Amino acid sequence: MSESVVLPALGESVTEGTVTRWLKNVGDSVEVDEPLLEVSTDKVDTEIPSPVAGVVEEILVQEDETAEVGAVLAKIGDGNGSAEASPAEEPAAPQEAEQSPQPAAETAPASESASEPVSAPASEAAGSESPSGDSQSIVLPSLGESITEGTVTRWLKSVGDSVEVDEPLLEVSTDKVDTEVPSPIAGVLQEILVQEDETVEVGGELARVGSGAAAPAAETAPADEQAADDSAAEPAEEPKPAAESASSAEAQTSAPSESAPSEASPPEAASAPAETQGTAGYEKPAPADEQTGAATEAPAAPAPAAGTASGSADSNAGYVTPIVRKLAHERGVDLSSLSGSGVGGRIRKEDVLAAADSASSAQPAAAAEPASAAPAPQVSELRGTSQKMSRLRKVIAERAVASLQGTAQLTTVVEVDVTRIAKLRQAKKDEFLEKTGSKLSFLPFFALAAAEALQTYPIINATVDGDSITYPSTENISIAVDTERGLLTPVLRDAGSKNLSEISGEIADLAARTRDNKLTPDELSGGTFTLTNTGSRGALFDTPLVFLPQVAIMGTGAVVKKPVVVSGPEGDSIAIRSTVYLALSYDHRIVDGADAARFLTQVRERLEGGQFEANLGI
Repeated sequence: MSESVVLPALGESVTEGTVTRWLKNVGDSVEVDEPLLEVSTDKVDTEIPSPVAGVVEEILVQEDETAEVGAVLAKIGDGNGSAEASPAEEPAAPQEAEQSPQPAAETAPASESASEPVSAPASEAAGSESPSGDSQSIVLPSLGESITEGTVTRWLKSVGDSVEVDEPLLEVSTDKVDTEVPSPIAGVLQEILVQEDETVEVGGELARVGSGAAAPAAETAPADEQAADDSAAEPAEEPKPAAESASSAEAQTSAPSESAPSEASPPEAASAPAETQGTAGYEKPAPADEQTGAATEAPAAPAPAAGTASGSADSNAGYVTPIVRKLAHERGVDLSSLSGSGVGGRIRKEDVLAAADSASSAQPAAAAEPASAAPAPQVSELRGTSQKMSRLRKVIAERAVASLQGTAQLTTVVEVDVTRIAKLRQAKKDEFLEKTGSKLSFLPFFALAAAEALQTYPIINATVDGDSITYPSTENISIAVDTERGLLTPVLRDAGSKNLSEISGEIADLAARTRDNKLTPDELSGGTFTLTNTGSRGALFDTPLVFLPQVAIMGTGAVVKKPVVVSGPEGDSIAIRSTVYLALSYDHRIVDGADAARFLTQVRERLEGGQFEANLGI
């Protein structure tokens, strides 16, 4: 019995969606909540999970087709419904050849798979269910509404490597996000069509993935033809009974191997066990009785493929993201000694952190350096090297230069006493963490105060388009996040309507997903004002750069304690206070110094007042 997968509701105003990519094919098994397909609407791109476990029996809406909410997209059952579409029934051809041997002998020796082992396709010899030469195109998927192209930065697989469904195949860089492109199918990478550092449009063909039989068949085609001619020359043109055909197939196992030996393997490799031959074809073949004698033709696949397959498996398990590699370098963890807990044995950040913790706990205290010895500085592996700019770095550079050339920028700085906020944090941080799961840092206070001031002075939140000034209806604050790839600014949307709990949770989530390269392009666009926390690295303040089309950016320095003159009823006194510098850079074409001063004054008064208990959200 099969069940229908329908397009769920994706929002109040969303009535339909377009299927952009199927992550499963007919005949594939799927688990509950496993991503089944990707759907794009006018507001969001998302994955549709499977509501049930089973086998995909039928796909009713193809890629690039549009369906209304509630429409049936596919049917999932126990697999009986997809029997006619499954490649498992392709071996029926040899049975037909046995029933009518006369036409098979007249047309081509390749059709006599039951009685003539040398003429079977290489894909059958390798244990593959796909016909020889089959392949599917891997195209650049849609990465966001405004993204039309991407640059291939690195191929994670080489030609001849095996790849699983959803396994990362390559890395692509756009002007908004760097991301990995997974393989939609399982098989062997047969051809790479777009090389590294080359740019391709969305929908452009990147590579071809197939069963892995096409390349070996092409290399051994002359030998196969010669073997087929030798077999055809044998006095076996008359029809043979099925039993006699099966026995002749076993008897001729060594003959084709000797007539077409592999160039990279000794002659005795032709008599290798079936298990070794299956490894060379990337898949262990079925027993001879299940393949109707086709398993005896494994020598058609070159022996060097065994090394390729094993090397590919090792590379799959050993591949780590740049973030994990950097973390391992910082913690002194040897990646080759780890066994990953991720998909396919991939090493994750958690594996590195666990190894670092266990190593630090195992080290005796006596092994520490003498107290008088200064720690040796860490030497970067980039020292003395040269490398090309990444696409993201090029985009940042171009936009920075365009911003300075196209705008008139200056910076205004104020000093703010945040002692009351510091005391509130100290009193509420444990309760806040327990109820929200987020740490109560200073940044949410700065974001809330800035959002409220933007509502009062919308000129700081405006954008310039030629000789027009646009005042947005919401305060979408871009939060600058430092990543290994460069500075990225995910957007905290409608910050003016959120409390400290919501702001803190969203900032933590955006920052984490930005560093893990899991943001969608839409989450990096639409900002109207930027907040950069330069104090997180100890800087007192800086003069941040405005990025178009925004007209202002505020930098928050480090919160430090220092002696300050405080005025009271009994006169002035000196006290230890927590202070911070706020630096506002703005486009002087439309923002005057007085506008900037008024904005900063409201932010300072809001922060120094410290009345945020009602905004905690706990």
